[in-house]
Amino acid sequence: MRHAPARLRPTHDRFPPAHWPYANGRGASGVPEGVWRRRLASRWVRGGAAVLAGALPALAFPAPSLWWFAYVALVPWLLLTRSAPTLRRAAYDGWLGGTGFLLAAHHWLMPSLHVFIVLLALLLGLLWVPFGALTHRLLGARPGAGRAGAALVLLPSAWLLVELVRSWQYLGGPWALLGASQWQVAPALRLMSVGGVWLVGFLLVLVNVALTVLITLPRARTVAVAGLTACGAAAAGVWAWAPVPQETGTARIAVVQPGVIKGPEPRLERSVELTRQLAARHPDLVVWGESSVGTDLGERPQLGKRLGALSRSVGADLLVNVDARRSDMPGIYKSSVLIGPNGPTGDRYDKMRLVPFGEYIPARPLLGWATSVGKAAGEDRHRGTKQVVMRLPGALRIGPEVCFESAFPDMSRNLARHGAQVLVVQSATSTFQQSWAPDQHATLAALRAAETWRPMVHATLTGTSAVFGPRGEPVGDRMGTDTSAAQVYSVPLAEGTSPYVRTGPLTVYGALAALAVYGAVEAVRVLRRPSPHR
Repeated sequence: MRHAPARLRPTHDRFPPAHWPYANGRGASGVPEGVWRRRLASRWVRGGAAVLAGALPALAFPAPSLWWFAYVALVPWLLLTRSAPTLRRAAYDGWLGGTGFLLAAHHWLMPSLHVFIVLLALLLGLLWVPFGALTHRLLGARPGAGRAGAALVLLPSAWLLVELVRSWQYLGGPWALLGASQWQVAPALRLMSVGGVWLVGFLLVLVNVALTVLITLPRARTVAVAGLTACGAAAAGVWAWAPVPQETGTARIAVVQPGVIKGPEPRLERSVELTRQLAARHPDLVVWGESSVGTDLGERPQLGKRLGALSRSVGADLLVNVDARRSDMPGIYKSSVLIGPNGPTGDRYDKMRLVPFGEYIPARPLLGWATSVGKAAGEDRHRGTKQVVMRLPGALRIGPEVCFESAFPDMSRNLARHGAQVLVVQSATSTFQQSWAPDQHATLAALRAAETWRPMVHATLTGTSAVFGPRGEPVGDRMGTDTSAAQVYSVPLAEGTSPYVRTGPLTVYGALAALAVYGAVEAVRVLRRPSPHR
């Protein structure tokens, strides 16, 4: 009997019931399994479902800030991917899900990049192709407890590998790492002091995989329960036995937020006006936001003297941020510059990691057309070459970062290792004022503080400005995007070295090792497989 062509075969032949996510014959909404099967048989419906499922984790981040949702947000995506009829279709589900996640997490870039953000999401979404294929390989077709147990380790490892690769500054940087959604959860912040944001992200994916196994694989439920128990035990163990930072005093640090003001000169004048109001409040340091000074101080020595006089009147050094073409070397730089009573002290940090398209265009000869469809950089900024720890007159040591750099765990870790007592990030998100971006950016300071045991001051031009203590706890009130003010924070200082600063991202190394072992085992299995021609 001849087989019917694939396009004419009954649906159940092309999509075996064992691949579908609900073992009881009904979907989550009570719709019979066969109805779901027919709906998802369409590549367009399935593709749309993958994009939507991949977008769900974005709800765990600010502004929605449904942090608890991160523990279940990946389950629909995992269910869909494991139900794919083929490995190739699962890879597509991984790609489209990754695209949906990136679009949802970075949707606020749309006014700047327009359609280009879709192209970037499609390209970077390819990073999730191996994740989709591995999900199908380990969880598809009702696997036994062994493969389900392997999935509890390998799928979180594969997710971390994706996050590691996309964290490369030239691919957009580590914005919206899954672990970052837990910025306000004290046990998660404690975990970050041990393993960084990477450890929290690994455990979140593990929980999602375990829940998927509970839903779909009755024979492996014991393994899933064991995985969930291990997560709980890890969190409890860290909470009970991990070291904590020892507070050693406080520093009074003022943040000047001028608000939405067009033009560098009016913005400068408003910053000066707000700073004068601090004269009777005795700060140890005054921090201005990114691009708070629009002229190189070497070209305008009188401005340097004026800022020095302002420092004398307040009784504290100023940390300003110059966004200008430098007079002593070619090109435009964004630089944190320390101003003392006599003007610039000579301490300067030039931003090293620039925002793709916002501050430079990768492969400009090829992608320069992006300037015609959005607000991409008309001229590339230049990069600094090294990080700097600045020492204030009272011996307080600060580690400056500029805007986007607070997203990179390694930069804050490096500053802490080199003696910084306070991390300071100068930022400007005025382009995205009414979006999720200002709150998302501010919360990154909580992660870096918890990882390093060093408080972080997040100072912006237009909000959201915030300060977090050495355990990632909020200090004082935030200044929102509708605020134009100067505020002094009593910032707790701490001594000691966190486990994460001491050892680095061991979770990432372990994940890479697990994937390498799995790859080696699979390679040996393929080599030992008898040839079909024998």
